[in-house]
Amino acid sequence: MQLIQLSDWLLDIAFLLYVLSSILFVVAMTGKNWAGRDPKQHERRYGRIAFWLAVIGFLAQTGYVVTRWIGGGHSPTSNMFEFMAFLDYCIILAYLIIYRIYKLTVIGAFVLPLGVIMLAYSYVFPAEVTPLIPSLQSYWLYIHVTTAALGEGILAVGFAAGLMYLLRTVPQDVSTKSTKWLEVVLAVVLMLVGFIGMESTFARMDQKTVFEMNKEIPNALGQMEKPRVQYTMPAIVAPADATIIKQGPMSPLFSAPAWMEGKDAARKLNTMLWSILTGVVLYGVLRLVFRKRLGALIRPTVDEIDPELLDEISYRAISIGYPVFTLGAIIFAMIWAQEAWGRFWGWDPKEVWALIVWLFYSAYLHLRLSRGWIGAKSAWMSVIGFVIILITLVVVNLVIAGLHSYAGV
Repeated sequence: MQLIQLSDWLLDIAFLLYVLSSILFVVAMTGKNWAGRDPKQHERRYGRIAFWLAVIGFLAQTGYVVTRWIGGGHSPTSNMFEFMAFLDYCIILAYLIIYRIYKLTVIGAFVLPLGVIMLAYSYVFPAEVTPLIPSLQSYWLYIHVTTAALGEGILAVGFAAGLMYLLRTVPQDVSTKSTKWLEVVLAVVLMLVGFIGMESTFARMDQKTVFEMNKEIPNALGQMEKPRVQYTMPAIVAPADATIIKQGPMSPLFSAPAWMEGKDAARKLNTMLWSILTGVVLYGVLRLVFRKRLGALIRPTVDEIDPELLDEISYRAISIGYPVFTLGAIIFAMIWAQEAWGRFWGWDPKEVWALIVWLFYSAYLHLRLSRGWIGAKSAWMSVIGFVIILITLVVVNLVIAGLHSYAGV
């Protein structure tokens, strides 16, 4: 238990250092025009400090991985909390490697905040170390999940570079399809931020809504009981055929459709609705405060970067992340599925979406190498590809029930 507590402290330290690093990276890029400051010297000074804070945070998170692995007795990738924390670890690792190659400060201003968002997302899920269910008691779990997370972490850097390319090249002085879709991508990121903020806020307020299902089902011991469903956030949607036994801050507006299977399906849908609402509100507030598109607001940070270099970074990251993801999320996953469930493929929602991600990035590489899709087309595909990964991590885990639902959702 002492090792687990130490691992929690190390992860908290890493999170704090990543936040500080993100702030300094933003200062390095946005403060270049401060009066009396040499822009290049300012960027180098704050960028160097931010980089070393990220390095120290990464070392602290390495300590978290080691101590939680030893203390828990298994790889720290067995539930959603551990997986998202490990995905963040892989994103930071990929960033540190890319930074040492290209020495671009602006990369940190985009990748470190993404890492902070992913690590904050992990805190939403239960962090307790629990015994592994039989299907998880395999070394193929460690191989499958760690390589899949590493592949997604590298692809995240490709997304960041692709997003930077679009912010650098898409005109912001006129309204076009490109500017509108770029705003949609930024709004999706804000939805994830809003979800994390809402979940954390209401968890601290302890204003839970509790429902009891009217239909009895067998529990883990085989006894019949009416299961209870607990909402952390206010209830917009109630479970079908359920009764409120503890009223929260608001009454549900409607019930979940009957086709949504599982007692937690309505709670997951409720979480998804709050994510969308808070993301839209955040986007609207930012537009009102700054009176410009978010793309136009961020654009000055990348004005001096060569678009061709950003295109190269995005392509290289994806060309490395793709085979790693293929091994982890497809090949190793199929071997583990055969060992755990007796079949290589079963059309489980998580398996289907992993396949969709793989097919999309396969199309990206095919179109780039055989059709010459470089520049804007390539950047859009790198951004859309990672949005699909976010859908897999958030929507599929929070809304759709499947064999992967054991993972702390």
